[in-house]
Amino acid sequence: MATPNAQLPTPKESRSKNGVSAFPTGLLTVLPPLVRAVSLGSWIAGSLGVGGAGLAAQEPPKIKPSQHGSVSQRVADTTITVEYNRPVARGRELFGRLVPYGRIWCPCADDATTVEVSTGVTVEGKDLAAGRYSLWTEPEPERWTVIFNKNAGAWHTRYPEGQDALRVQVTPRTGSHMETMAFYFPAVDGKKAELALHWGTVVVPVKIEVP
Repeated sequence: MATPNAQLPTPKESRSKNGVSAFPTGLLTVLPPLVRAVSLGSWIAGSLGVGGAGLAAQEPPKIKPSQHGSVSQRVADTTITVEYNRPVARGRELFGRLVPYGRIWCPCADDATTVEVSTGVTVEGKDLAAGRYSLWTEPEPERWTVIFNKNAGAWHTRYPEGQDALRVQVTPRTGSHMETMAFYFPAVDGKKAELALHWGTVVVPVKIEVP
């Protein structure tokens, strides 16, 4: 039986081929099992450089060039919500060049823009039932067609043919330069509101009314 002053065996230390000290194996024979496991695990982590330095080496998440945006407006007892990703102009000629005239275009990037109305409304005097829709347009120099489509989960380059809930025509106007595309409500009055699509110097107004 060991006395209180008994001397522990001197740990034997070896060297690996690359010069890193190996774990002192002599200690494994004298330490309790739990302490033995913790000591060995700590040595392995230290030898391999696992810890704060290893985590700091991880790459930062990639940021999309077109950031997500949303706008929500209460009109009478109805809530109108627009969800979209915002493309940036970056000095490009937008309408008639980047966005061709006479072709259907989703005003967004990545997932299609969606518009949700909590109750039935009228858009440019035409009925639109409560629900969530993807939003599409067909730009022309003097007239735009705005399309509410029943497929709210569409991709922005894949127009869902045959699923339109409503089409209306509106007249664009000129505004100050908007570098990053935006939807907003410049006018809200009682049961009426105007939803504007604005990119570059083009503003596309859509009149919405709660019956």
